[in-house]
Amino acid sequence: MNTQHRLAPILLTLWAGTLSPTNAAEVLSQPTDTNSNAQPAIKFQAPAASIWQDGVGEGFRSTVQTFSAELGVDRGVVIFGGRQVHDFALASLSYGHMLGPVRGEGHWYRGNFEFRAELFGGGQYSPSKDWLIGLTPHLRYNFATRTRWIPFCDAGAGVTATGIGAPDLSGTFEFNLQPAIGVQWFLRDNLALTSELKYLHISCGGIHSPNLGANGVVGMIGLTWFFGK
Repeated sequence: MNTQHRLAPILLTLWAGTLSPTNAAEVLSQPTDTNSNAQPAIKFQAPAASIWQDGVGEGFRSTVQTFSAELGVDRGVVIFGGRQVHDFALASLSYGHMLGPVRGEGHWYRGNFEFRAELFGGGQYSPSKDWLIGLTPHLRYNFATRTRWIPFCDAGAGVTATGIGAPDLSGTFEFNLQPAIGVQWFLRDNLALTSELKYLHISCGGIHSPNLGANGVVGMIGLTWFFGK
């Protein structure tokens, strides 16, 4: 029936000489919209995953992992019985993983615990040229500030191998202690500029003598990548 209704005006137009048979065939071949009230399909897109639990600066998801690369300088200090100022140039690589969801809801210290494993190394350039390399597990606490500035406190204790000798150290195998504070400024959702200030102590824990130790204040700066959303 629909084709018959369309055919009448086409034949009339052909008779009037304004439409060619070819164009008439094209008109007949066009599909007819039988559902003019059809609505476009609504597509829902899930929000992009984020490293944050509830938004920027609100604390990290428990699945978030980190990788950091940093450079720094250790300015030696003579304390705790040490006799020399030991200055180092250092490089550090570390991997971290959040230890569960955000803690301390409703308190100023709201944030995440993070386990980190650090491999660091470098050289002493004063008072003599010597090497050192160390492996240190850390426990870090990242404060949830609701901003892109995330301060943290950190503590680690591990092992060190070094060529530094007397009068403060005496063997290749040593231990290291590293309490630290710092801040991470998020350049984008998964990348932060990391800076920290820490105390570094190296000694053998009395395994051999002398055991006066090398001590210094270390400034580090680098980048941290966040993944595993």
